[in-house]
Amino acid sequence: MHRLSALADLLKHLLKWLLLAAIVAALAGSASAGFLFALDWATRTRLAHAWLIWLLPVAGFAVGWLYLRYGSSVEGGANLLIDEIHDPKKIIPLRMAPLVLGGTVISHVFGASVGREGTAVQMGGALADQLTRMFRLNNEDRRIILMAGISAGFASVFGTPLAGALFGLEVLAIGRLRYEAMLPCLAAAVIADQVGLLWGVQHTHYAVPLIPALSTWTLCAMVIAGVLFGITGKVFAQATHGLSGWMKRKIAYAPLRPLAGGLIVALAVWLLGTDRYIGLGIPTIVEALQGPLPAYDFLGKMAFTIVSLGTGFKGGEVTPLFFIGATLGNALGPLLHQPVTLLAAIGFVAVFAGAANTPIASTLMAMELFGAEIGVYAAIACVVAYLFSGHAGIYRAQRGGHAKRAANKDSADT
Repeated sequence: MHRLSALADLLKHLLKWLLLAAIVAALAGSASAGFLFALDWATRTRLAHAWLIWLLPVAGFAVGWLYLRYGSSVEGGANLLIDEIHDPKKIIPLRMAPLVLGGTVISHVFGASVGREGTAVQMGGALADQLTRMFRLNNEDRRIILMAGISAGFASVFGTPLAGALFGLEVLAIGRLRYEAMLPCLAAAVIADQVGLLWGVQHTHYAVPLIPALSTWTLCAMVIAGVLFGITGKVFAQATHGLSGWMKRKIAYAPLRPLAGGLIVALAVWLLGTDRYIGLGIPTIVEALQGPLPAYDFLGKMAFTIVSLGTGFKGGEVTPLFFIGATLGNALGPLLHQPVTLLAAIGFVAVFAGAANTPIASTLMAMELFGAEIGVYAAIACVVAYLFSGHAGIYRAQRGGHAKRAANKDSADT
């Protein structure tokens, strides 16, 4: 009798979370699809009208004003979602979704160097949290539904369901996973990805033409590259947070911060004579996976993205981190005597792993995007990047779950 009762409870748990995850996935996957279509339009519009870059300061002011007037309660973005998972207080306002969607599309139309995962994650989380009131979820269930929303948003915007599922579990706290949320996060990520495909979303196809056989030097090269990728992720996170804090201290009126940032970006594009480092930069990422590129490309993208995000433009950090990692890896290839395309693919995920403190999700992303055979190389580089990126990251609300390495016994005893 006890076994039958336990089985019934397990089945009830399974059905409950499959249903809730399916609803979250339908909402998040549909929102991501609409966002990706809008982003495609924004990119095509910007490329067709190069003069739009001169309106970037005005666009920045407009986005800053919208958030000041209507979005003060959701200004925290993805960090607000993480905080609510750790310490549930109040339901995320639904207006987070349209605000971040509109703010990101505007940023891309006029040429800010921002990404897209932040938008998808925020939309997924905000939409998922509306189920809290509808189904009268308790705090623990609310935590899980928010995590499922994060997973669904990430998976559907990149077309990587396994990485999306692990991202929702891994991003909350360094060195700790919430296994009780594994089923909802996995179900939401897989279904959201399929929902996006049903809407007609077409994700960029990435390919690595040559993945060499395992050798001692190749494995050593992954370790060396991982160190550099981790340090790069750390510098990016610290510089972005540092600029953001400095701008808040120097410019009290929030809309003026992205106005200033937009002016800097527009002038830099004009002075350099290239728009290579604005927008998502996916064409350059694809180029990095095909052959050698200028060694300074990663520095250009890093500078433009730090200015854009640090001054208040909306979007995300992840796609710019893909660009930075892929072009840095491309530059390291000849130095480490490895195929530039292989190291570009590894850098693509490893800089993100270090900056976001998500080595498992990043490794799975590499395998989903480039094939399972890259798994060993990606795992080594992502784990090393994670170790060398420090305890800070792009998400301020991320908690410290466990230390990244065991303390030295002598130092621990003192």
